[in-house]
Amino acid sequence: MSNLNDNLRHVPSVDQLLRTDAARELRERVGTRRATNIARSVIAEIRALVRDGAASNGLLAEAVRRMEATAERESQSGIKAVINATGVLLHTNLGRAPLSQAARDAIDEAGRYCSLEYDLESGARGGRGTRVESLLKDLTGAEDALVVNNCAAAALLILKMLAGDGETIVSRGELVEIGGDFRVPDVMASSGTRMVEVGTTNRTHLHDYQRAINTNTRLIMRVHPSNYRVVGFASTPERAELAALAHDAGLPLYEDGGSGQLADLRQYGVVDEPIVSEIVESGVDVVSFSGDKLLGSAQAGLIVGKREIVQRLRKHPLYRALRSDKLRLAALEATLVSHQRDAAEVPVNQMLSSTAEELEQRARKVAEGLDVELLAGESALGGGAGPTSKFPTTLIAVTHPNKSAQEIEHELRNYSPPIIARISEGKVLLDLRTVFDDQLPAIRAALAAISK
Repeated sequence: MSNLNDNLRHVPSVDQLLRTDAARELRERVGTRRATNIARSVIAEIRALVRDGAASNGLLAEAVRRMEATAERESQSGIKAVINATGVLLHTNLGRAPLSQAARDAIDEAGRYCSLEYDLESGARGGRGTRVESLLKDLTGAEDALVVNNCAAAALLILKMLAGDGETIVSRGELVEIGGDFRVPDVMASSGTRMVEVGTTNRTHLHDYQRAINTNTRLIMRVHPSNYRVVGFASTPERAELAALAHDAGLPLYEDGGSGQLADLRQYGVVDEPIVSEIVESGVDVVSFSGDKLLGSAQAGLIVGKREIVQRLRKHPLYRALRSDKLRLAALEATLVSHQRDAAEVPVNQMLSSTAEELEQRARKVAEGLDVELLAGESALGGGAGPTSKFPTTLIAVTHPNKSAQEIEHELRNYSPPIIARISEGKVLLDLRTVFDDQLPAIRAALAAISK
């Protein structure tokens, strides 16, 4: 026991650790309170090591090392800018759609005081998101529009208001689960509506919906299948057919439009993604879709449709809990203005429009003089959109005689700025489709450092 006590006397105090140069630098970065808490935690770890029989020499140096390592782990766990070299345009883990410069400038301008709910002309209180709603109406042809904080919130609000006291009919083939364990049936249950499944996984007919309608039916719903597709022996009614059936029965038709495609992007390889204006034109009464996917802006649930329905949504008590903040609205407004003026300003559209030849030239320029390989490959849309879409690209493949693919990927991920790549068949692959021009020098510098 006496030996243990002697060894414990060599454990530095929290005050000793906080007087080191490393601790002083840490206080400047994270503040005194957090630095002190880290120091206390580290000293407790050192004490535990000594009790378990660790040597008592060099304990202050070990405490400093652990303190710095803890601070570094914490800094890495926060939100940091990264270079997306995965080739996945709408990478959910990396924030989905990158914002345009106009949207970023708009967020910066709105970051202080702004005219969020203030009418500059009259000096009276104004409506929140009025300009965004006007732009959405213009771009989709809908009678009215509303913005909430994400697409799940939009679905919840619509289902609660239109069908919370009754039944909603939906095809079995549309009861999907997407990223983050988000399930359509769960959202429907949360809204209070009773889900009535019709048809089978692969085939649902118009008469399936017709037979399910009864006095408790409040709504017919169509759901975007996200990154799930049924191919082969499969069918579902056309929107216009379903709209006619719903209206004949005195029911509204609601469609979850998914990725928010405002214009036809088939020329760039995007297939199987609905265009919002076509959904509206087909007779669907209310449509919800995402703001941070093919629309190319901040995360938001965008709702467009018949004026009477949207006005009821706006007045529902749940809307206040789900409405958007000023930064989201600022980014949306700037992005929608770009869609009105020139959709090529939106980064997602710029990346989609990059040709295979242009991407090969970029890859060759970055790889020039480096010990890497160029391979033909494909980019992906991501974000639960366009799973069958194909985007040819050129991949930079990195290997090293003394490093595994996992080690190379780790080095890139811990580079400054972090470079996120992917691994396939023992090679680290970088796709420059999702890399901005001003990030190319960092890619080249990182590859040069790794090859040494």
